[in-house]
Amino acid sequence: MSQDINQEIINAYEVIKEGGIILYPTDTVWGIGCDATNPEAVAKIYKLKQRAETQSMIVLMNGEKMMYNVFKNIPEVAWQLLDLSEKPTTLILDEPRNVAPNIIAADNSLGIRLVKEPFCFKLLERMKKPLVSTSANISGQPTPIAFKDINPEIVKGVDYVVKLNQDKVAGKPSTIIKLTNDSQVKVIRK
Repeated sequence: MSQDINQEIINAYEVIKEGGIILYPTDTVWGIGCDATNPEAVAKIYKLKQRAETQSMIVLMNGEKMMYNVFKNIPEVAWQLLDLSEKPTTLILDEPRNVAPNIIAADNSLGIRLVKEPFCFKLLERMKKPLVSTSANISGQPTPIAFKDINPEIVKGVDYVVKLNQDKVAGKPSTIIKLTNDSQVKVIRK
């Protein structure tokens, strides 16, 4: 297994580095991803999902250093929420920087999730940049909970499909909590 995961990380990284998009397992549902700092790659995902660029996508990160590279101000409550959360939690934070402009929401915020799942974590370690993560569906269609449920158009439309966990049924999508710089907290999805 560990040999496979390392090979898959190398394969996915090579595609991402060239501005490609991948289909990959996350700590929640299968995701479509790319380098979050590359606007052309981000645009490819919007096009594949037939999604308006006004609907922002989230990014995965693997630690504090990456978070501070994207957000200058991180409210103290963000760390408390991440420490306390039992299940995968996406935080929407204000004023991101060092990411593709077309991934930032209209109100100048960005959703992020810290991942510990080995494939995502190690891929992020190699990329040293945040990874886009958006559910593997055409906009408006249900979110697939297993690889076999993913629309063939999506599978064909990406540059690389990661060959791990293809038989696993995913848990629920993450909890989403919006935090503003003045420390207002709002739960968007439980």
